[in-house]
Amino acid sequence: MQELVFIIHVLSVVALIGLVLMQHGKGADMGAAFGSGASNTMFGSIGSISFFAKLTAIIAVIFFATSITLGVMVAKQAKRAPESSLTMPFDQAPESDKPSEEPIA
Repeated sequence: MQELVFIIHVLSVVALIGLVLMQHGKGADMGAAFGSGASNTMFGSIGSISFFAKLTAIIAVIFFATSITLGVMVAKQAKRAPESSLTMPFDQAPESDKPSEEPIA
């Protein structure tokens, strides 16, 4: 289950980056308002949201949902899993994880 959520998370990240890069910025037409043909207003018209903006919002919601879901899954997994050798002090680690006492030549 965690792998599926992670795959959806990565796909939403890639899609979100692509959509943001494809969108036209609000300040891109600012030069037209200051002398080179005042076809646009200074701050742009407030109108309907474009398809890319709606799609970006939907994918952003998916990204946040998968982020929270992965965080909850990892927290639950950490609570029920026994302590690993990474969290144990060195002297309490299992014998197989301890380095050998032989000097390296």
